[in-house]
Amino acid sequence: MFNENNYNQKMMKTLDVFSKELTSLRTGRANANMLDLVKVDVYGQKMPINQLASVTTPEPRMINIQVWDLNNVSLIDSCIRKSELGLNPQIDGQLIRLPIPDLSEERRNEMKKLIKSMGEKCKISIRNIRREANDELKKLLKSKDISEDDEKKFEKKIQEVTDQNIKKIDDKVTTKENEIMKI
Repeated sequence: MFNENNYNQKMMKTLDVFSKELTSLRTGRANANMLDLVKVDVYGQKMPINQLASVTTPEPRMINIQVWDLNNVSLIDSCIRKSELGLNPQIDGQLIRLPIPDLSEERRNEMKKLIKSMGEKCKISIRNIRREANDELKKLLKSKDISEDDEKKFEKKIQEVTDQNIKKIDDKVTTKENEIMKI
């Protein structure tokens, strides 16, 4: 039997991943989530910064990273510099300060393009999940596990969920773009 909830959950997970990626983008205010996508190669594996240090935002334009192991300070520093965040870490012993500069007009436009492309990738993933569901429906119809009416009914439900999720993606993209364009 066909279970549309599996596909619903897959779409929701895709949306969650997209939301997480959006929070990691730099908007001009300090946000500890900005560092989520930066992975440091340490102890033989890639680890997120928040597993190697405490990350705090003492001011609206500053992130402090209190590194637990002095040996990791330079590794974290170089990973932040190599990332696409465009930040310049300042090291003070085991404390790394990340001042968040204002976004230039050019950088804001780059960010808008990046957000749009992230949104498009997420929409493609959602559509692929829809296609996967429709393929399963066709197989079930072919093997006579469901009737043609059931196939049409499920296809319609899957399309509705797809449309809802794509609208959510568009809304998130618009919200984030507006947030970035505010000075």
